[in-house]
Amino acid sequence: MADQKLRCKVVLKKNGLPVSKLLAKIKSSEELGQFNWQTLPDSFALKPNRGFGGEGIVVVYARKKGRDDAWVKADGSLITVADLQSHIQNILDGSFSLSNKPDIAFFEERLKLLKLFKPYTWKGIPDIRIITFNRVPVMAMLRLPTKDSGGKANLHQGAIGVGIDMANGTTTTAIVGKGRLLEYVPETRLLLSGIKIPRWKDILTMAVKAQEVSSLGFLGADIAIDRDAGPVILELNARPGLSIQLANMAGLKERLERVKGVKIKSVDHGVRVGMNLFGGEIEEEIEGLSGKRVIGSVEKVKLVGKDGKEAEVEAKIDTGAFSSSLSTELAKELGYEKTTEEFEKIPLSIYEITPENEAAIKKDFLEKYRDIIPDLSDIAVVFSASGASIRPVIKISLTLDQTEIIASCNIMERGNLKYPIIIGKRNLGSYLIDVNKG
Repeated sequence: MADQKLRCKVVLKKNGLPVSKLLAKIKSSEELGQFNWQTLPDSFALKPNRGFGGEGIVVVYARKKGRDDAWVKADGSLITVADLQSHIQNILDGSFSLSNKPDIAFFEERLKLLKLFKPYTWKGIPDIRIITFNRVPVMAMLRLPTKDSGGKANLHQGAIGVGIDMANGTTTTAIVGKGRLLEYVPETRLLLSGIKIPRWKDILTMAVKAQEVSSLGFLGADIAIDRDAGPVILELNARPGLSIQLANMAGLKERLERVKGVKIKSVDHGVRVGMNLFGGEIEEEIEGLSGKRVIGSVEKVKLVGKDGKEAEVEAKIDTGAFSSSLSTELAKELGYEKTTEEFEKIPLSIYEITPENEAAIKKDFLEKYRDIIPDLSDIAVVFSASGASIRPVIKISLTLDQTEIIASCNIMERGNLKYPIIIGKRNLGSYLIDVNKG
């Protein structure tokens, strides 16, 4: 199935996977002689059914003005009906097919370039190759057409290959030719690393589903992103090239061995395994450069309170808050019942809570009540959209991303809020926050 593009297109479409639109096919010299060239659109791609390595593909971008029998290719040269007839006859004779077997020529729609990729590509449409094994996506590469490749996304013909971090779909290292490392788009200062591939999880899901449909244990899925239609499967490869290893600075063998024999329960499970096992390079690089840990906007934290009482909860990472705070219920669970009970007995109405009175309030309160309220380390005078308030502050040990912090947390009623604790920027100096990280 993978070796026959037309059959592959039919099977994928039948199983609900998006493919580029088939315009026409020519199976014999007789059909070639009878073909109506006026039915072709202004732009299209001509491909051999059994082609490999990008050989035999012709892409046209526009019809030549004033002519019905000629089109313009990526390099600006013309291709006429006579040229196409000659090329198609070569396809039919098997010049571009595996084992030189007689073949079929077909026309399909030319996909529209996504705006994101326009600065990185020359004329053609980039695609993403994903190697999938045992229903797990193990390695991926963005292939960018260049002038040397004639607008084709094929590394053997001169396209650029850029490794992709499996966890988040961000490009890493790039190569061109036989593995020469490349930092920038040729003749520009545009970095090839750091490109965020849109709809990354959808693309991985499509690759795994395609493997299921094909029944191949190991394959390379080539997926492009059309400006209007989104991700589309171009073709499947039973024998994908190994240059993807150079683009990712990693060997395939080790990754394949890690997932060999693993029981994958579903497509989504396989995608998550691939993202978790083979991602994180970008995050590690950022951590290495900054000396700070990268965390998400919600993180699990472990809290240790009085007498060794522990709790593990999800915390909201909130750079909009200066201090950290935890719910009254969580404080009680950690052994601070007396702190909250004694604090609630204090008549706070005696204080006029205004910004200018803050220092005086803290001084007076601590002088009067610090020794009465157990475990009270301070108070917080808070001004928020819901009004001004005074809150007790305790010191507590919390572990965030494997790092222990002794944090001063104010206690407040958070019954109507989703998270029992928020970590404010006062305790986030050692971290960078990635809002996309789950």
